[in-house]
Amino acid sequence: MSRTTRRIHVGVGGWNYAPWRETFYPPGLTHKRELEYASRKLTSIEINATYYRTQSAASFAKWRDETPQGFIFSVKAPRFAVMRKTPEEARESINRFFESGVMELADKLGPILWQFLPTKKFDAEFFDAFLSLLPKAIGGHALMHAVEARHESFQTAEFVALARRHGVAIVVAGDSEFPLIADLTGTFVYARLMGTRSDVPCGYDDKALDDWAARARLWADGDAPDDLPTLAPAKPKKTTRETFLYVISGAKERNPAAAMALIERVSR
Repeated sequence: MSRTTRRIHVGVGGWNYAPWRETFYPPGLTHKRELEYASRKLTSIEINATYYRTQSAASFAKWRDETPQGFIFSVKAPRFAVMRKTPEEARESINRFFESGVMELADKLGPILWQFLPTKKFDAEFFDAFLSLLPKAIGGHALMHAVEARHESFQTAEFVALARRHGVAIVVAGDSEFPLIADLTGTFVYARLMGTRSDVPCGYDDKALDDWAARARLWADGDAPDDLPTLAPAKPKKTTRETFLYVISGAKERNPAAAMALIERVSR
């Protein structure tokens, strides 16, 4: 495995999805072993149950122990935090989230995803204050934060500047109806690919898979693809970046196949 490959983590959202028991999981696999199986076919998973309800420290520890060394989780932050009207209202939910036991993931904890509703408009004062609330580290563990902005008003250089100032990555919303902002703003890259199709066995055709794999390798090596839109072009110091690609939404039954096809490509 090359150094570039080790910096690229590819997966899907969650692991308990009924149609995957026909398209991904082998027949007869018990539900309680689905994470064990998925984590040995993929290199990362985005935990989305945390968005809907608080998880226990015991659950995070269990997920950590069921997955192999080198596996990485990203964690979707709770909706209660991102739906607050003011940063002060969000503070309590943010603190509660980090006190819930998420740090039990230990060295398998990757980025925290803060996903805002499509109705949430860009407000520079709000987002400056909100991003200031996100802890840089807890217990000596450095944290990575990614923000998914889903309203068109975020397509402004001011948002990019805010994210850069706080060291937060802007989610690259690939093949979706949401704004595609590919500016590099953090120390890592977080892409969510949402264009899989049910009529294609791997969800994406070969060209699309090749294109996303090539972009991932560029990001991991400290470069940036020239075929994705940016709002505030900059030439940051070239440095390697952890790169996370999640095949999300679209034809969900095809997403594991797409993720595995991407893993095969970035490993070449």
